[in-house]
Amino acid sequence: MRLLVARCEVRYSGRLNAVLPEAVRLLILKDDGSVLVHDDAGGYKPLNWMTAPTFVEDEGERLVVRKLKTEDVLEIQLVEVLSDVVHDMGESAALQKDGVERHLQEELAAAPSSLGEELTLVKREWATEVGPVDLMCRDEDGEWVAVEIKRIGTIEAVEQLTRYLGFIRADPAKTACRGILAAQKFKPQAVTLAESRGIRCAEVDLALLRGEREPDLTLFTA
Repeated sequence: MRLLVARCEVRYSGRLNAVLPEAVRLLILKDDGSVLVHDDAGGYKPLNWMTAPTFVEDEGERLVVRKLKTEDVLEIQLVEVLSDVVHDMGESAALQKDGVERHLQEELAAAPSSLGEELTLVKREWATEVGPVDLMCRDEDGEWVAVEIKRIGTIEAVEQLTRYLGFIRADPAKTACRGILAAQKFKPQAVTLAESRGIRCAEVDLALLRGEREPDLTLFTA
């Protein structure tokens, strides 16, 4: 995470245009691509911000933050830099896998077709600028598929996979990459959000993957 205290002017263009006149402000640039502009008032809410995924151009006296696949641009003209420090925050606790998630990843890596379609594993922990995708696969048509694995599928998990897909699709060879969120159970709101973003939700059972129990039988009647 980079923390900049600087006298600066900020211009935002996109869905609307806004200008913050020259003043001393705190700029927070997170490793996930989020950028926040604060001053010494207004509480916790930033004056302006850009959510991930973004691309940041550091031109020395000017920072240009571009939102991927939109016209949103945040231009920060640095007049005087008072402090510029970078801190290694380590891996986010929110992204760390618990035991169940690690075991699910191992089992699905060994048998990716358990996700309900013919998939071939390319690599586990595929690196992106905002963190590693659990499984990077190809489907039967050779298209890329990014799989994120959680014990419980939440809105936060959908947002995480969305960030990964934003960076992956920036590669011209992977613009058609789609996402699968795999979990033992899902929050209804997460399923709705995932569907709106073209992400498929796949419910998985660790005991079934391990062969510790048989699938439940479904009785069909005429």
